[in-house]
Amino acid sequence: MTASPERLALAKVAFANPNMLRVRPDITLFMSRYMRRFRMKSAGRNLILHSHLPPLNSPAYRRFVSRHLVDRAPGPSHAQIAVTSACPQDCAYCYNKQRSGTPMDTATILRVVGELKSLGVCWLGLTGGEPLLQPDLVEITREASDGCAVKLFTTGCGLTPRRADALAEAGLFSTAVSVDHWRAEVHDAGRRSAGAFAAALEAVDVLKRTSGMHVSVSSVLSREMIRRGDVHRLLSFLAGLGIDEAWLSEVKPTLGAFWDDDLVISEEERLQLAAVQDAYNRGTGMTVNYLGHFEGAETFGCNAGCKMVYVDAFGEVSPCVFLPMSFGNVRERPLAEIVAEMRAAFPGQDRCFVNQNYRLLAAAGEHLPLDRASSLDLVAGAAWRPPSAFGRRLGARAPERARVAAPTATAIAR
Repeated sequence: MTASPERLALAKVAFANPNMLRVRPDITLFMSRYMRRFRMKSAGRNLILHSHLPPLNSPAYRRFVSRHLVDRAPGPSHAQIAVTSACPQDCAYCYNKQRSGTPMDTATILRVVGELKSLGVCWLGLTGGEPLLQPDLVEITREASDGCAVKLFTTGCGLTPRRADALAEAGLFSTAVSVDHWRAEVHDAGRRSAGAFAAALEAVDVLKRTSGMHVSVSSVLSREMIRRGDVHRLLSFLAGLGIDEAWLSEVKPTLGAFWDDDLVISEEERLQLAAVQDAYNRGTGMTVNYLGHFEGAETFGCNAGCKMVYVDAFGEVSPCVFLPMSFGNVRERPLAEIVAEMRAAFPGQDRCFVNQNYRLLAAAGEHLPLDRASSLDLVAGAAWRPPSAFGRRLGARAPERARVAAPTATAIAR
């Protein structure tokens, strides 16, 4: 009897990860159930479940299994680093909008990349600004991809076939191009940049012709789009682009303009989007990968500050890209020391931290990101929830100060 392609793919994954046999049975069962919600795909030599995990047959995933599933190491598994602050667009919801300082040079970026990997990072997102404006992006990618899965987040502006090929050769496994709407005028207006939509679609076409590249589109959903039911229409449009994956997230209350209960997604809406993801993934074609499902109570939860780290273009270290808080600068303190302090402050929980606690940002003042002292004060007054399903299996416990609801705006005003 001839083995099916799916069985052959699973055999390749098992062969590439012999340490999976050492993973505790309850964790193995959890991962198996989680993985069944997606379809494994091939991109060149890579076997990919979705782009928020390393390819399942890669050295990076082997490190993830050994370090984070077998040894259950406390350090981060995921990180993002902004390789530049420059960007041709001006998105209203940009999580870097209020960050400033002296940009890291390439030598510092390379040092930070090495330190992140030594801390246990197996998946690294390169972001900005617009990372394609970083002249040494290929060199940074090559350094990062040694034992680590590297994903690029880009507007697509200025991407050429030659640059795409060079990045793929350097080890980039996946690229996400930002497309927020099926209508050019709506996308361009949200990004305050004429021609942004056309540049994004051109970049998608370039990437689809790049050998071995996993191609995704990153779409940021407003709560209004979710309420109107526009997500299905957007996904239908994205599927027509012939991409591998639609990476969905909602607008986060990172900036003052979004510190509004009516703009922040509810738990019911999060679950609705997770159901949309699952429905699409039961079919064939494009994978749908919703960030809110990945960080939900039923799966991995919010790992900001413990399993996730963000280093901005100026060297400030934050719990994640959506939290405008700094626990130190890589030029002034060792990264390992900063991450250890941040991990002590952020135990992980079953909901998105900023969605739950954004009102505290409003109370902390206008200057963002918050400095270390203000960040520690905010965390001390934050609402905390229990660990996620995955966190419990790793031995995480709810902090003693856990509360199930964030303070109300009225309470803060008092």
